Amino acid sequence: GAYDVMSSKHLKGDYNYAWPSAEVAVMGAKGAVEIIFRGKNVEEKTTEYTDRFANPMVAAQRGFVDDVIDPATTRQRLCEDLEILRTKNVTRPWRKHGNIPL
Repeated sequence: GAYDVMSSKHLKGDYNYAWPSAEVAVMGAKGAVEIIFRGKNVEEKTTEYTDRFANPMVAAQRGFVDDVIDPATTRQRLCEDLEILRTKNVTRPWRKHGNIPL
């Protein structure tokens, strides 16, 4: 669930990476399997569901994740990307009104 709110591509995030152990899904595999299959063969179906859907490779194939990276290279990749983004300039539309308290 964190993918949706932590600078995902859908929220215009510049770079998105995942580790090989990541689960890019709305909910955990076991919870999803319990709902989809109504509690039947949960352990077997959980493994199948994880292999098929709840892994970063599926998200990378669909363009939700830019790359699946080794955890040991995380710091290097982030530093490289921040260096590239240092000069990024975002033009935002003019706002007629501020955020008024409701």
